[in-house]
Amino acid sequence: MFALCGPSLLDHSAASLFRLLLLAPLLEECIVRAGLQEWLTRRASPTALVLGLPALAFSLLHLMSGAQAMAAVFLPGLAFGLIYRRWRDWRLCALGHALCNGVALGFCSFSIY
Repeated sequence: MFALCGPSLLDHSAASLFRLLLLAPLLEECIVRAGLQEWLTRRASPTALVLGLPALAFSLLHLMSGAQAMAAVFLPGLAFGLIYRRWRDWRLCALGHALCNGVALGFCSFSIY
């Protein structure tokens, strides 16, 4: 089985879909973008820190899914950081996050092992 398709991506219960497609994207992006990234931005931190530290925090939020999942979400975390930096709206990041989770669900649901 593909290592990134952990139990949460293979569980298609209503509760799991709610958590993956709505709850996690909203909470994680609110904390990481509107919280940490905004805080770093207001302190005029270097760009590498403003983008890199939230991406690292985003990866650490996926620790329970394993090291491969943590590595896989780092680049999307950077992308969400760029989105936040451009539009300063964490809800756009949450939408992108939900879309990424949806793609991962689809990939894990229809992949041939």
